Amino acid sequence: MEGKHSLIVPRMDLADGKVLKICDVIREAGFGLHRYLGPGFREKVYERGLAHRCRKAGLEVCLQPSVRVFDEDGTELIEESMDLIVERVIVIELKAVQETSNADIAQLLGYLKASHFRHGLLINFGAPTFAIKKYVL
Repeated sequence: MEGKHSLIVPRMDLADGKVLKICDVIREAGFGLHRYLGPGFREKVYERGLAHRCRKAGLEVCLQPSVRVFDEDGTELIEESMDLIVERVIVIELKAVQETSNADIAQLLGYLKASHFRHGLLINFGAPTFAIKKYVL
């Protein structure tokens, strides 16, 4: 599933152990991509590369999917485009910067909270060392 207009609804039926296994596959794919390309490319290059490698590993990946963002009373506020969603359970926010910031973390946590996804990964390809951090709401 791919495309800017794909509306993704979070999957709630996977146990945390299964989600962790999916995260391991994503981590390995990202590490391999970073080892091959190194830092220095635009975020879009890493986004496409990570999606490609995750798909080769058998995961369902949505590039630039839309998710609904809700207010606390359930009112839909907007459809927001995210970088990647894997297996309809993990939101991935990609960066290609020297160092991620608190604003990057806040962005991912905001996406998780407002879209009702529980699991997210913040991945940075822009530094000499590959960085990935998992967040759970």
